[in-house]
Amino acid sequence: MKTTLAFDVYGTLINTQGVLLELQNLIGDQALAFSNLWREKQLEYSFRKGLMESYQHFGICTQQALDYCDAFFNTQLTDQQKTALLSIYKVLPAFDDVITGLSRLSKEQFAVYAFSNGLQESVENLLVHAKIDQYFDGVVSVDDLKTFKPNPKVYEYFLSQTQSTAENTWLISSNNFDVLGALNSGFNTVWVNRTKKQILDPWGDQPTIIADDLSSLAELISGFKD
Repeated sequence: MKTTLAFDVYGTLINTQGVLLELQNLIGDQALAFSNLWREKQLEYSFRKGLMESYQHFGICTQQALDYCDAFFNTQLTDQQKTALLSIYKVLPAFDDVITGLSRLSKEQFAVYAFSNGLQESVENLLVHAKIDQYFDGVVSVDDLKTFKPNPKVYEYFLSQTQSTAENTWLISSNNFDVLGALNSGFNTVWVNRTKKQILDPWGDQPTIIADDLSSLAELISGFKD
């Protein structure tokens, strides 16, 4: 039986800071702080909407987070400028290590899926634009469940969609909440900590593997199994 790999997309495969250049053009020195808060609020809104059982898709969370940041930093972005920023979010680049890491995965050994809070179409378009879509067997979006990671139902849904078992599945993510959510559902996990500045939430749960990037992922997982 093949080992199933579930790749988180935003922040793991796709660099959400890809919007930074346009932000610098628009608001100058506030760009980095704006971009970081935009990402934080995007995730916070998905968590809150999931807990409230008041689902709105990830694109709406992204748009509302942008509106919040505009108000917080008093940048007074126009509707046209906001639309331009949201358009860039649809064509964000992959991290530099992604193609190297994905190309080393053996199709005989691994079944590879993108597993995301994002809409199916949005994720598929991102993978195509980043020129990495050919490495995946499919995309599993939480939108079908109308909730978000780290709800346990989302991880159960992934297993049902891919006909996998938790024991034979690896969640690969740069996001703490995703890694801990997958561990809670019995998955093996790889926490990708590229900057080494991230701190794992001190809940007592540890990722199966911690990696600096995706370049040696195949070897790490195969070595662990062996």
